[in-house]
Amino acid sequence: MTLENRVAVITGAAGGLGSVVTRDLAAQGARLALLGRSAERLESLKRDLALPEARLLIRTADLLNPSEAKSAAEAVTTKFGKIDILLHLVGGWTGGKTLTEVPAEDVTVMLDQHLWTTFHSVRAFLPEMVKNGWGRVVVVSSPFASRPAARGGPYAIGKAAQEALMLTLSQELKGSGVTANMLLVKSIDTKAERQTHPSPENASWTTPEELSAAILYLLSEEAGTLNGARIPMYSGY
Repeated sequence: MTLENRVAVITGAAGGLGSVVTRDLAAQGARLALLGRSAERLESLKRDLALPEARLLIRTADLLNPSEAKSAAEAVTTKFGKIDILLHLVGGWTGGKTLTEVPAEDVTVMLDQHLWTTFHSVRAFLPEMVKNGWGRVVVVSSPFASRPAARGGPYAIGKAAQEALMLTLSQELKGSGVTANMLLVKSIDTKAERQTHPSPENASWTTPEELSAAILYLLSEEAGTLNGARIPMYSGY
């Protein structure tokens, strides 16, 4: 498999998952547009990657702002001439209270984090993929979107909304050459605790490396018929 000359937009690129995925895509020959909110972390990732300038664009962007998402898309197409891949890796969790206790603001935060950043990213980057007749959109979701846990309402609500968006998108993309898929994890094991400190709790966690391997498959030509999938990457509910 190769992603030679494919243009990949990665949101949340400097995070624990994003940095692993970014390195793997770079090794496959992709040209990378890395988005995030921390200029310092993006610059650090840029130094680590040590890619030629022709293969790399870094940009800070607040994806809750549709105009910033659109400006980022314009910057990517100006530099690379096209967009092939959107990996939306923005994440976050808020919870710990029952629905009768939780502040409404917590639900808003989770809808912002999961629904609205996805919505604005899709609207900004997808048209270029559809125009070119090839593309991949991938997000990381959770089994709690469809089977919520007690005291996890805000997160489950945000993820359920994101999944509804992605499933709708997959239907609208039929026959376009562009796919939209989701990988489901309970927790991302960025510190390798499943290996170093195994426990019943972290037995179902997923490492960034495992997620990256699955993402690479979804980006391949062989995965072109996979659309609207919710792929579980955990050992059990």
